[in-house]
Amino acid sequence: MKCPFCGHSADKVVDSRESKEGEAIRRRRQCLKCGRRFTSYERIDRIDYRVVKKDGSRERFDREKLMNGLLKACEKRAVPLTRLETIVDKIEQRLHDTSDKEVSTTEVGEQVMSELKAMDQVAYVRFASVYREFKDANEFVETIRSLLGRHDAAE
Repeated sequence: MKCPFCGHSADKVVDSRESKEGEAIRRRRQCLKCGRRFTSYERIDRIDYRVVKKDGSRERFDREKLMNGLLKACEKRAVPLTRLETIVDKIEQRLHDTSDKEVSTTEVGEQVMSELKAMDQVAYVRFASVYREFKDANEFVETIRSLLGRHDAAE
């Protein structure tokens, strides 16, 4: 680390603290040549995960976009925000745990639906209707029948 005052490359760390958000470490340093103090910050480089959409296009994984989709699916449902954050955390952690920097939206969508199905069936059907692009009411009915464990068309 070069001193911003004299350019000398030797210093000592006087104090280290984690930032309020926990995303950086703030270090107070003192130049061993001129004795002046300065501050440096260390941040972890984030890995730029990409999602591969159904049409083959790629875009950056957006945690907020995923959360907005969950919020819409759970609108007016008794689902705590912390549960939705946990789902997004799980999916993001799976991205970090894989060696691939790309994941298909199909894989992400299936993970979300699995979590929603176990948590709130109405939210699951809402999410599935958008994610799977239901074309008519029959697709809704089939999804609901599969939730209820019914497969015959007479009911």
